Amino acid sequence: MSIIVMNLQERREILSAVRLRFLVVDPYLTEQNRRIWAAAEATAIGPHGNAIVAEATGISRTTITKARSELQQASDLPPSRQRQAGGGRKPLTEVDPTLLADLDQLIDPGSRGDPESPLRWTCKSTYHLAEALLEQGHRISQRSVYRLLVTLGYSLQSNRKMEEGADHPDRDAQFQYINRLVQRLQRQGQPVISVDTKKKEIIGNFSQRGPEWEPQQKPRRTKTHDFRAKGEPKASPYGIYDPTQDEGWVIVGISHDTAQFAVSSIRGWWRKMGRERYPDATKLLITADAGGSNGYRTRLWKVELQKLADELALTIGVCHFPPGTSKWNKIEW
Repeated sequence: MSIIVMNLQERREILSAVRLRFLVVDPYLTEQNRRIWAAAEATAIGPHGNAIVAEATGISRTTITKARSELQQASDLPPSRQRQAGGGRKPLTEVDPTLLADLDQLIDPGSRGDPESPLRWTCKSTYHLAEALLEQGHRISQRSVYRLLVTLGYSLQSNRKMEEGADHPDRDAQFQYINRLVQRLQRQGQPVISVDTKKKEIIGNFSQRGPEWEPQQKPRRTKTHDFRAKGEPKASPYGIYDPTQDEGWVIVGISHDTAQFAVSSIRGWWRKMGRERYPDATKLLITADAGGSNGYRTRLWKVELQKLADELALTIGVCHFPPGTSKWNKIEW
């Protein structure tokens, strides 16, 4: 037995050829001849023949499989056998008139979406919906549930982060205060920086999202799980942005995102850039998120900042943005 291995381009060429032949002969085929022709094409293609012919012609793979079996058994069918008008399996919605209503009732309590949108979506899986319908006495499979959901106007989608909580009554006043403080120090020629830890990345032979160009059927082999072995580092980029000079500074740590690392990054920025940009500085203002290594509740952050202030002989002030407003921090822009 020979095994045929085809690449994507070969499959597309075969699919196109089968579709072209089918369009030419289809007007002259009876139902029986159409099934036999599809079975012959699938047999000639070999592996994946059923799938390719079904995609090219729209004939069910089940029908093609049965026809191939008939060809192998050389069964004698009456040459004039044809399905009468209206023959064949009836749609589920005709056999079971209450099916669509029961399915919609199952989904409705869990459906979500904008009422103005023509599309709806559900968080219930087709498997669970099929099981619930079976318990109600309906005969239906998971695939049939999927097709009926499309008929009802549902689509498979992921959820989106769009709902925000209520604003704090003093939210605008908080931002106005931070803005006035930043502008005051900028007019005085004092440094103002925005800090934040950026997305951490594990370093090693791990999978990453997105495709990349590789030789055909030779993808880069990576580890199955994202578990770091002993000694494998994790990159923690800590960003520092100077809005006055419109300059940025990033330090990448390979251990943990701690308050000590955050203050050490600010120290590195001052020695490499800040001291040169602001030689006469006596103050330093830091704007940061409310959480993380530079969060307002982290005591070590305050202790390390005090050490830095003593070391640099600077008066260091920190303005934390309210929770949920980190996107307005300048370093995020």
